[in-house]
This record gives sequence, C-alpha cells and structure tokens, in this order.
Amino acid sequence: MEGGTEAYPDLGRHCQLSDCHQLDFLPFTCHACQKVFCVEHRSCKSHECPKSDFNSRMVLVCEICSMSIETTGCQVEDHKAILRKHEESGDCDPKKKKKPTCPVKRCKGILTFSNTSTCKTCRIQVCLRHRFPADHPCNRTSSSSQPLVKEANNKFLTALLARTGKDCGNKSRASSSSLANPSVKAC
Repeated sequence: MEGGTEAYPDLGRHCQLSDCHQLDFLPFTCHACQKVFCVEHRSCKSHECPKSDFNSRMVLVCEICSMSIETTGCQVEDHKAILRKHEESGDCDPKKKKKPTCPVKRCKGILTFSNTSTCKTCRIQVCLRHRFPADHPCNRTSSSSQPLVKEANNKFLTALLARTGKDCGNKSRASSSSLANPSVKAC
C-alpha cells in the first residue's frame, strides 16, 4: 500500500496497523519495530509493539544490598544474569541494605536526614510522625526538664510573694493601684 494522492504519489504513507491503514502525511516510524504508523498509533503501547523495550532504560534493584543497577535494552532473562553477575562481584554487600528505622511499634519509617527527630525527654531518634512524646513510648519519669520547670515556678512565686505591697514606681500610687488592680508590674 503506497501513500500519496494522484497529484503527489510519493506524499505520505499508510499506517501499518492492520485495523487502521489511514493515510498520514506526516507518518511516524517506530524506533523498535521500524514500521510506519499514523499519529494515533505512533506509541509502542498503542500499536502493541512486540519490541517495545528495545533500547529502553530500566533500573534493577538488588534484593541483597539494595543497590540500583541501570540496564538498557535487555530481556527479562538477562535481568537475572545481570543480578547474578552483580552478586558475584565485590560490590554486593548485605550490610549496605540495613537502614535505620523508627523504633515505634508497627512504624516502618526509614530514618533519613530530613525524617529524623530526637525526642527531648528520652533522647530516642524517631521519625517525624512520632516526634512528640505522646506519639512514642517516652520515659517521662526520667526527664530532667520537669524538675527545672517546677524549680523555676517556685523561684517566681517566692519573688512575687516577696514583692507583695512593694512597687517599683511611686509608693503613693502603689497602695491605691495594688488594691484596685492586682496585676503584676515589671520593675
């Protein structure tokens, strides 16, 4: 089946898909099977190309060390050979696969640089989802921050009680303002 019209017989080509055969003036040649297709059937998926993964890039991930291996234009049988070759080389190390995970029960979050938080009370590294003490099993009884807060509150209350009746400003205003307005004033 040749393309073109009566006036221009060499112009355009017919789509080589068995159900289409549409005359296309700007035909596409498949990079894998080298057949000519119209705009609707130009992709490998649309014309069900048998060589669709010809010269395509794929990344294989080794199950032993989690290393990624880039491949181009090979069949599934070749993938197994590539992984076997990788295992036999010195690059495949099972110790590389172990990545730190969140210690919270049933959490599978991997602790990366941007997904890690250290709890201020128990000093455990957890993922951002469990960064608050209520979200992970935190030992709050051994925290050293609670006694400091109570001690600071006690110092403030003792200083406030020592100032009762005394004001930083004028004493004549202090007696009338302290009765009318019992708020704390800064010195």
